[in-house]
Amino acid sequence: MALKDRLTEDMKNAMRAGEKERLATIRLALAAIKQREVDERISLDDTQVLAVLEKMIKQRREAITQFAAGKRPDLVDKENSEIVVIQAYLPAQLAEAELDSLISEAIAASGATSLKDMGKVMAAVKPKVQGRADMGAVSARIKQKLG
Repeated sequence: MALKDRLTEDMKNAMRAGEKERLATIRLALAAIKQREVDERISLDDTQVLAVLEKMIKQRREAITQFAAGKRPDLVDKENSEIVVIQAYLPAQLAEAELDSLISEAIAASGATSLKDMGKVMAAVKPKVQGRADMGAVSARIKQKLG
């Protein structure tokens, strides 16, 4: 089942079960997907839907830091609960060892030797870890290995 279809089915189930918070989060995700489809005049496949969901999680993490700085624990809790719902649609996260081996393989395959070659390594790693690891953390690891 396509990820977009799964979201739609889960939205219907959340409606039937009366899960208001979960329903609202799923609707936000579907709205973001629909917005991108309308803007680009395409139908998103699963990898593109994953990219939209990852972007939503990143936005929520940024909002959490802002809300925490503004001493708004109620909004921090709301954003955290939305992250939990969205993460249920992402594939299982990579283990540290798996991620390190993928980065090492990409460095070897691209012949990267310094930070100047980071773009090549990122281009090789990104499709393999899309949705399965935080790209900010992946970038930091690559810098560490090349630096």
